[in-house]
Amino acid sequence: MSGLALLDYASVFVFALTGALVASRAQLDLVGFAFIACLTAVGGGTVRDLLLDRHPVFWVGQPNYILIATGAAALVFFTAHLMESRYNWLVWLDSFALSIAVAAGTAAALSLGHSGVIVVLMGIITGCLGGLMRDVVCNEVPLVLKQGELYVSCAFAGALTAVLATRLGLDTFAALSACALVCWALRAGSLLFGWRLPVYKSRPPRR
Repeated sequence: MSGLALLDYASVFVFALTGALVASRAQLDLVGFAFIACLTAVGGGTVRDLLLDRHPVFWVGQPNYILIATGAAALVFFTAHLMESRYNWLVWLDSFALSIAVAAGTAAALSLGHSGVIVVLMGIITGCLGGLMRDVVCNEVPLVLKQGELYVSCAFAGALTAVLATRLGLDTFAALSACALVCWALRAGSLLFGWRLPVYKSRPPRR
C-alpha cells in the first residue's frame, strides 16, 4: 500500500469519527451517523481529486474507504454515551484529522508534479472541506470559521511547510511529517493557549 493511500485511510477514519460525534450531538439514527461520517471523511478528498482531475476519485476506485467510514460511524453510535464531553473529543480528533488530511492532500498534489501554490491549496481543501460540510449539514458553527481559533491558517502553514521542505531537498516522508506536525502543533496551540490571528473590527466611518 502506498504512503498516499495510508494517509487517505487514516484521514478518512479519524474524520469519520468526528462526523459521527457531530451526528451524536444532533441525535441522529444509525443511517444518519453513517451519512455524516462518510460526508466528513471523503468530502475534502473528493473535491481535491475532482480539481486535480484524478480518475477515479479515491473512494470510487477503492470502496473500502466508505466501509471504514461506516465502521467508524457504528463504533461511535454504540460508544458515544460513554464520553464525558463529546465536544472535547470532537475538537481534538478533528485536530488530528486536519493534520493528516492536509498531509494527504499535499502528497496528492506533489505526486502529480503541481506547483507550490496548487500543492498548498490542495492541502487546505483536503483538510478543511470535509469538516465544513459536516458542520453545515448538522447546523453546527463550523470549526473552520469559528472566531478566535486557528484552523485554515494551520492547514496553510502545514502545506506550505511541506512545499518548503521539498524545495530544501528533504524526502517526501520527511516533508509530509513536517507538514502534519506544524499543522497539528498550531491547532493544538490554538485550543490550549488561545493562539489566534487578529480579527477585523469595524470602526466608525470617518467624516
